[in-house]
Amino acid sequence: MVIDAILLGIVNTVVRALTDEATGLVLSFAVSLLYYGFFEGGPSGQTVGKKVLDIRVVRSIDGGPLGWGTALLRHLSSYLSALPFALGYLWMLWDREKQTWHDKLSATVVVPAPAWPPPPGSFGKPPGT
Repeated sequence: MVIDAILLGIVNTVVRALTDEATGLVLSFAVSLLYYGFFEGGPSGQTVGKKVLDIRVVRSIDGGPLGWGTALLRHLSSYLSALPFALGYLWMLWDREKQTWHDKLSATVVVPAPAWPPPPGSFGKPPGT
């Protein structure tokens, strides 16, 4: 999350510097939605930060890719996880399935990429390599 926040922070700082305050806030939020929708919603289920840590997000029901809708729901739900002193993020520490609140709300789970490799031709390594 920190790596992704740094990347988005740089992009959003530039966006806000080039626009007025209100437009900058709206565009920054849109950039965030596009980032998580594209990377987590894609076949690999990995943002740049998740790629570095060799983890990915999959649907908890079948281990498949999230798709745009689920990725956006997960991202928007992450704001709820952050609200009460980040309790929703810490929830994974004692949850049996190791899910955060936003994982539970979007029916997703974060898994080690080597154990759940992305499909061939995605942003990750092909299975078996």
